[in-house]
Amino acid sequence: MTDRDPFAEGERAARENIPAEANPYSDGSDEHALWSAGHEKIAGTMEARESEGS
Repeated sequence: MTDRDPFAEGERAARENIPAEANPYSDGSDEHALWSAGHEKIAGTMEARESEGS
């Protein structure tokens, strides 16, 4: 059995430029919140780097 880590999945999705709207978990669930937090962590870092470079 594979344990899924929604936070890590969200981080990976952000690195692959998958939009936050693609969150596969049910809205309002703990997994949805964890996925979103992971996505935001990476997406926010990527946006900060892009703005520093311009």
